[in-house]
Amino acid sequence: MASWSDLIEELKRWAAAGRRPDLWWRDDDAVAPGPRLRQLTELSRKAGIALALAVIPGRAEDALQEVLADLTGVKILVHGLTHQNHAPADRKKAEFGADRPVRQMLDDAAIAWKNLADRFPLQALPVFVPPWNRIDADLVHRLPQAQFRGLSRFGPRAAAHPAPGLLECNCHLDLIDWHGGRRFIGETRALDRLIAHLRERRNGTVDPEESSGILSHHDVMDQAGWDFLAELFARTKECDNVHWLTTDEAFRLA
Repeated sequence: MASWSDLIEELKRWAAAGRRPDLWWRDDDAVAPGPRLRQLTELSRKAGIALALAVIPGRAEDALQEVLADLTGVKILVHGLTHQNHAPADRKKAEFGADRPVRQMLDDAAIAWKNLADRFPLQALPVFVPPWNRIDADLVHRLPQAQFRGLSRFGPRAAAHPAPGLLECNCHLDLIDWHGGRRFIGETRALDRLIAHLRERRNGTVDPEESSGILSHHDVMDQAGWDFLAELFARTKECDNVHWLTTDEAFRLA
């Protein structure tokens, strides 16, 4: 059962090895302004932590543009097209899974990117975040044809570049317990998972160059989840050998 002191000890091990772990933050399912989105962006501003906001193009309200326009610390990623499940009932949910023609999905991905690039020209990045973190392998190889330069799923990546010109940078700690009431997973479990990924990076059992990603979902976050994020940001910002990446840094975009 991990504690904050266990996290600090893991960070000290990185420092003792002359290394500095990097982390980044992604939040999914943005579609409209409101108090929860405001709480999210205010936390980003106060903590000084860059936010990668995965927006659903086909459901995003026009008002979202006005709310996000002046928030320089927020970059926008492409979260599918409509976040609609196309998988059969006996399979796990997916909008861009193996149950649709690849050509059709590639066209949808291109439409999604153009939608956000037109509406958020200064903030949108060509990074694809498949809904439910699931995507057909053949589509991954063809994402650069739709101008994408980044891919973000969940779990340790198998390869830094799953296709030429495409960098994958995933999240490794999801703060929501989707099968246990859609609430915060709890401080102990959250720290366990974050420390585990940091340790595996340090030991080389997963790609040591993949930044450790924190995944939040502002629309379903309870207060305990918000409190954990705020404390994580505060404690790691106090640690000299931790670097929170901007979204551009995470995906090596100019």
